[in-house]
Formats: sequence, C-alpha cells, structure tokens
Amino acid sequence: MTFSGNTVDYEVGEHRAYITLNRPDRLNAITAEMAREISDAVTAANEDESVRVIVLRGAGRAFCAGYDLKVYAESGEDHQDKVWDPIKDFRMMKANTDHFFSLWRSAKPTIAQVQGYAVAGGSDIALSCDLVVMAEDAKIGYMPARVWGCPTTAMWVYRIGAERAKRMLLTGDTIDGVQAKEWGLVIDAVPEEDLEEAVEKLAGRMAGVPINQLVMQKMMINQAYDNMGLQSTQNLAILFDGITRHSPEGRWFVDFAQEHGFDTAVQWRDTGRFIPDGGGSVPGEDEIAEMQRELAEKDAARKRSKR
Repeated sequence: MTFSGNTVDYEVGEHRAYITLNRPDRLNAITAEMAREISDAVTAANEDESVRVIVLRGAGRAFCAGYDLKVYAESGEDHQDKVWDPIKDFRMMKANTDHFFSLWRSAKPTIAQVQGYAVAGGSDIALSCDLVVMAEDAKIGYMPARVWGCPTTAMWVYRIGAERAKRMLLTGDTIDGVQAKEWGLVIDAVPEEDLEEAVEKLAGRMAGVPINQLVMQKMMINQAYDNMGLQSTQNLAILFDGITRHSPEGRWFVDFAQEHGFDTAVQWRDTGRFIPDGGGSVPGEDEIAEMQRELAEKDAARKRSKR
C-alpha cells in the first residue's frame, strides 16, 4: 500500500516510517481527514516489510493542539441540534478514536515525538503511541475535561493510574515534559534541541530487532491492557464525550465560541474561570475584558520576575 495525504506526510528510511501531522498553521489541529490519514499511514507502514518502527511527529512548533475548534466549536460542524442522536455521535467519535488507536493496535512499535503541545485530542493521539518522548518544555494535558470533552482513548488512567489521572482530568490542567516523565506518563523528556536525536536513538535501537520479535513483545504487553478492560473503558469514554458536547454546559461552550470566537471561549475555559451548571448566559463583553486584563497583568508580572 502506498500512502499520500493532505494533512499527514509519510516517508520511510533506515527501517523507520515517519508520519508527520502537517497542518502547522493550525498547530496540527485535528480534522476528520487527519484522523483517517493517520490510520492509513499506519497501515502503509505495517504493510511495508522494510519498516520496523513508526515515528509520529508534528510539523512546526507543536505536535498537536487538539481538535480544530474553529471548525467544530465556532462553526459548529458535527454539533447536533437540540434533538441529539447519541449513536450517530458515537459512530463518528468511535471512528476517530479507532483511527488514533491504530497507533496502539499497530503490529509494529510506535513512538511519539512531542514538541510544543500535545493537548486535548492531541494528547489522545500521543498517548496512543507505545512510547512518548517529549521536549522538557512541551505541554501535555486534556483541558476539555473542564467542559466539552472526555478523552476518548481513555489512556490517562492506564498510563499513570487512577489518582494522577483524576488529578489531570478533574482540573483540565497541563504538565510539562519534565513532570510527565517523573509521573511515568512518557518515557523521556529532553531539551527541545535534543528531541529528534533522542527519538532517533530510541528508534534505531528498536530497528535492529527482527519484526517478529517486536510484534510478539508488543502484542503480549497490549493483551494485558485488553484484559484490564481497555476497550470497554474506551466505549464509555466515547459515549461520555458525546454527552459532554451536547449537555447544557457543552451547548453553552459552543454558544460562547460562536458569539465571541473559539480563542476567547478556550481562554475562559482553560484559565479556570467559573463554568455554570446547566449552561446559562454566555459571559458579556465586560466580563471578557476583565478576564483579559487579569491575564495581561499576570503575564506582565511573570515577565518582570524573569528579568
């Protein structure tokens, strides 16, 4: 199988396949097309007998900043009206999740190379890889846990256990590569200028192992996760994700994004502003201006402290 994509680049060299998310102008934000192309590229790598290891990376300054909210929140694509069909939504998100999880289900090992951001849906993609190597200053987290999302791959609890998964998903906070390594969420964190070299060293070590050996070791480890109910947990997460996007609070978030733009809506959510139960009125211009003044003051204080 040969692969050529519009949102994903693909190349092969030295027993490695390199899959590159390629929407750098949107911080490699996810679209349905990108999800499909990730899966297609993984299939191509598994069918290529010269490939032993798959490296997933992002073009530009970020790995992946999550779903493209300009498309899905501000423009409302795939957001249903008040009469919500949960199975229609489940089919859509299950397809995307399966595309991401082709990286985990891939017979051949996969490594995520993370710089900048692997947040929201981007963290789902990164954590679907067998191993993750981050830049020390890169950020990973699932901010939509505050409103309008549930991580559909459900990998947080399988990676770092219940307590730390709850710490992340009950706050929507992000952590940097250093802390992610300390928590065991990722295998390594290095200065960004050393990131590619670190990934290449790891991939090269694996690339010397016969494909049969790689496949059997990975299959044995993955089976343990399946025995722990990974698939059923994912099904619940996918269903909950649809509920979060069509709940009163989820509809409030979409109204916010459509009225004030997705940047402002995300800023309100991710900086910890109060989100009302049951939705309600969208914040007005005065409240948004107050938020932005407070954030500007905090940013100025941070810059002064670094002098």
